[in-house]
Amino acid sequence: MFEGIEFLNKEFFWLLLALPLVILWYIFKNKKQTAELKISSLKGFKITNSWLPKLKHILFVFRLLALALLITALARPRTVDVSTKTKTTRGIDIVMAIDVSASMLAKDLSPNRLEALKKVAAEFIKGRPNDRIGLVEYAGESYTKTPITSDKAIVIRSLKSIKYNNIIEGGTAIGMGLATAVNRLKDSKATSKVIILLTDGVNNSGFIDPKIASELAVEYDIKTYTIGLGTNGMALSPVGILPNGTFQYGRIQVEIDEELLKEIANVTGGKYFRATNNRKLEEIYDEINKLEKTEIEEFKFYNYEEKYRSLVFFAGLLLLIEILLRFTVFRNFN
Repeated sequence: MFEGIEFLNKEFFWLLLALPLVILWYIFKNKKQTAELKISSLKGFKITNSWLPKLKHILFVFRLLALALLITALARPRTVDVSTKTKTTRGIDIVMAIDVSASMLAKDLSPNRLEALKKVAAEFIKGRPNDRIGLVEYAGESYTKTPITSDKAIVIRSLKSIKYNNIIEGGTAIGMGLATAVNRLKDSKATSKVIILLTDGVNNSGFIDPKIASELAVEYDIKTYTIGLGTNGMALSPVGILPNGTFQYGRIQVEIDEELLKEIANVTGGKYFRATNNRKLEEIYDEINKLEKTEIEEFKFYNYEEKYRSLVFFAGLLLLIEILLRFTVFRNFN
C-alpha cells in the first residue's frame, strides 16, 4: 500500500499506540451504560430482534478509522520522483596499440595471445562508455585501424576483425606503433590522453626509435601504459609456414624487452605490466580501468507529491458519515 511512499514526520506514528487504549475505553464505557433487568419470566412480553442497535458500534469504528487516517496524515506521506542527469566533465581519449606480429599466435594464452587480448580488450572498451577509443595495429610497420571515436560498436567490430596477416611487414616495431598512437592523440582536446601499448617481443624493426616516440608522447602530455604479453620460459609459437599455408609450431624462448617497456611507461607517467596468462591479462586491464577514471557530474532532481490531503479528506468523510448516522438512523440509541 505504501510502496514508493516516504513519511516525513514518522514520529507521529507513535500516536497509533493510543488506539488500543481508546478501544478498551469504549468497551468499558459501553458495558457501564448498558442497563440490566432481571425478571422471573418473559411471558406476556412481545420480543422483537432488531439488528439496528447492534450496528451502532459502527459509529465508533468510523471515528477510530478517521483518527488513524489523521495520524497518518500528520506523518506527512509523500511520493518522491527522482530524475537523474549526468554530465561528463572530464573525458579521456584512449588509443590501444596492438602488436599483430606472428608471435601473437603463440598458444601460451588460450586459445592464443591475440584472441585472448581481443576478448579482454573488448570488455575494457565496453566499460568505458564516456570515453573515445581508437585502435592501432603494428608489426614491422604500423597503421591506424580505427581513429578515436565515441562509437564503441565500431571500435569493438574493428577489434574483432584484427588478425595476423602477412601483408604487414614482419617484425616488431614498438617505436612505430607508439608513434602512430601518439599521432592519433596529439591533436586531441581531451583533458586526459592515454595509450595502452601491448607487445610480446622486442623492438627489432621500424625506423622510429621507441625512445623518440616516448619523447613525443611526453611532449603532447600522453600517458602510456605498456603490457608485456607472454608466459615466463618457453611457449608454443609459430616457427615456420607449411606448404598448405598453415603455421608450424615449436617451443621457443619468450623474449620481451621489459626494460624498454618499463622505460616508456616511466617516462610518460604510465605503468608497466606483465601478463603471463589469461587471468593476469584481465587483471591488468581491470587495473588500468580503475586508474583512468572519467569524472562524471551527476544532477538529481526530486519531485515530491504530498499524499496527506487525500487522507484528511477520507477522515473528514468518515466523521461526516458518523455524525449523520448518529443524528438520524441511530438517534434513539445515543
